[in-house]
Amino acid sequence: MMRTDRETRKRDWRDFDHDNDCKRRQRGERHCTRDCSRERDYELERRRCEEEEQKAREEREREKQLEAIKEQYLGRNKPKKRVIVKPSEKMRFAFDWDAAEDTSLDANNFLYQSPCEASLLFGRGFRAGMDRREQKKLAAKNESKVRDEIRKKGGIVEKPEEAKAKRVKEKAADSYDGSDMRMDCHWSKKKLEEMTERDWRIFREDFDISYKRNFRIHPMRSWAESKLSSALLRAVERAGYKTPSPIQMAAIPLGLEQRDIIGLAETGSGKTAAFVLPMLTYISRLPPMSEENKAEGPYAVVLAPARELAQQIEDETVKLARYLDIKVVSIVGGRSIEEQGFNVSQGCDILIATPGRLIDCLERRYTVLNQCNYVVLDEADRMIDLGFDMQVKAVLDAMSSSNLKPENEDEQLDDKKIYRTTYMFSATMSHAIEQLALKYMRNPVEVIIGTAGKPTDLITQKVIMMKESEKVNSLLKFLDEFEEMSVIVFVNNRKSADFLGNFLEKGGYSVTTLHGGKSQEQRESSLQGFRTRKYNVLVATDLAGRGLDIPDVGHVINYDMPRKIEMYTHRIGRTGRAGKTGVAKTFLTLQDTVVFYDLKQMLIKSRSHVPPELDRHEASKFKPGTIPDRPPRYK
Repeated sequence: MMRTDRETRKRDWRDFDHDNDCKRRQRGERHCTRDCSRERDYELERRRCEEEEQKAREEREREKQLEAIKEQYLGRNKPKKRVIVKPSEKMRFAFDWDAAEDTSLDANNFLYQSPCEASLLFGRGFRAGMDRREQKKLAAKNESKVRDEIRKKGGIVEKPEEAKAKRVKEKAADSYDGSDMRMDCHWSKKKLEEMTERDWRIFREDFDISYKRNFRIHPMRSWAESKLSSALLRAVERAGYKTPSPIQMAAIPLGLEQRDIIGLAETGSGKTAAFVLPMLTYISRLPPMSEENKAEGPYAVVLAPARELAQQIEDETVKLARYLDIKVVSIVGGRSIEEQGFNVSQGCDILIATPGRLIDCLERRYTVLNQCNYVVLDEADRMIDLGFDMQVKAVLDAMSSSNLKPENEDEQLDDKKIYRTTYMFSATMSHAIEQLALKYMRNPVEVIIGTAGKPTDLITQKVIMMKESEKVNSLLKFLDEFEEMSVIVFVNNRKSADFLGNFLEKGGYSVTTLHGGKSQEQRESSLQGFRTRKYNVLVATDLAGRGLDIPDVGHVINYDMPRKIEMYTHRIGRTGRAGKTGVAKTFLTLQDTVVFYDLKQMLIKSRSHVPPELDRHEASKFKPGTIPDRPPRYK
């Protein structure tokens, strides 16, 4: 019986399913076998790691037991704590020692039974502080003593020539030759001709005198050794100048040789006499002023920035020209120019003026400067600051330029010819003055006393940080504490001076004011009243900050801090003058940051106390106009 197609198809599908089932079973067995192998490897690795960890724990436990046994029998070894020491602390040397280490206290030590005292002239007269003269004498005596002992024992028979040589040696030791003598005494004990270059160097160091540019003239040690005339020496003695000040020691010998000088010295150091005495010596050698030559103008001109300073220079000049037939005239603003012009036209040897008034007299033909060969610019930098530079240049240009010294310093000067001599004096020197000196001066010698721009050490500087509202109470407290002393209170403008003066006057204080808004008569009256102690408080602007010599000013108060450190130097210089001590107090506020840096540097140089508020302020760490280094900014 034949099978149908349907049965055939069923049989074919069964065979196909059977084949697929076999394939699936074979494929499944293979996958299972691979997975079982991986699991067995993982299980073996896990067991191995657990065994290693178990061994490590047992080893650690064994080590802990050993450490416990060591600690029980040997003690615990604690590690030292590391202390971090700064390099500055590590290298610091301890100068203190215990009293037991001082061997000089041992009375039995023969080294300290007769200690040697250091000489007062150590390094200044003796070499290493040893007196060579005494050493020579002692050596000669010891040698003689040894020879006498040997002679007594019969060991030496002294010959006549040896005895003569010994006597000569002892005499030389007693007399001490001149070259050694120069090394033994101070310069103050030597005659002028015995001074050596080493002595002059020590002399300049003692008085803090220094020079810039070449100089070949030594300073003078006393008035007696100067080349001043007997009439000027009598005037100096009459004026009460016992010993010359350092600026006078250095500048007067140079001025007598007609050298151009730039003088920088602290306020109150005697700069006026330093240029007046050479000027009087120069004029005394010229023909006297007569009808024939008075129309040619004065012999010398002195320019000052303020009227009060010009009048002060006039008083000093008249006092020193007491025994000389020299006429002195001053012309300043605030007075009748016709009257002053008439006095000048009558002839004078020395003309003392402010720049503006002198230009007025020259323009109105009251005087000329045809024979003026001696010019002094006192407080030159102040004249430039006040805007007088054009007037100063006009005055210098009005003088004859045919008598200028040659620019070559080594060129020989004609003794028969009169050369122009130019002086510039100030407590500070600005760049504008240096440019002026380059044009109108010939090979000037710059004389510096102390440090340029630094106030004298006789002034005690005290700076107090405060608020603006605290100034008045601080001022009143200070004035009540020192009511018997003369006090100058500086402010920055006229309005503040009048307000503060009226306020103090209503409070019962004896006060006067001084500023540029007052007439000349009022200014002179205020100054005279303060000098004569009619008033003990002077409220002033910077008009009184330059050059004025007011004796016995005990205190200066900067009620308002000036905007420039140079003006601060001049203000506090109104006290501590002529060798006397003084105190300068400054009220500082946060509105004065422009001067913080310069003020801090000046206090440090003067070894004065710097307030912590000023020291920490950012404005005191960098000079105004400079930008400190800062890290770059990233966007």
